[in-house]
Amino acid sequence: MEIKIVRENKKQHLDLLLLADEQESMIDKYLDRGELFALFDGDLKSICVVTRESDTVCELKSIATYEQFHGQGYGSKLLQHIFSYYHGKYSTMLVGTGDCPWILRFYEKNGFQISHRVENFFIDNYDHVIIDNGIQLVDMVYLSRDL
Repeated sequence: MEIKIVRENKKQHLDLLLLADEQESMIDKYLDRGELFALFDGDLKSICVVTRESDTVCELKSIATYEQFHGQGYGSKLLQHIFSYYHGKYSTMLVGTGDCPWILRFYEKNGFQISHRVENFFIDNYDHVIIDNGIQLVDMVYLSRDL
């Protein structure tokens, strides 16, 4: 297994980015200013993007694993790598996500705790209704983790 930082042609991974954030115009708001990490195990399995939000805070903007590889630990391994990578550079990592129990469990299993909500985020910022596992996403739930 190998994890690389992708510095050029980040949009080559748009298919995978769209699994985490299904509107390209929203991805465009953070992709260029973020660091994109790609996890390979033979071939590409997972990616994530992390942005600098302040001197002490970075934000995980998206993390995605190809669906056929869900449940095999790739997302958690990628998170452990970025926690180590950003340790000492920032004190806190944030992540915003939809209010879906399975997603929240994934982040909590990886050391995040619910921080706050941004009401109507998905309604106000996306040009279509977002449904995840039969649940319409309305509020953005932010979680934080000490690095």
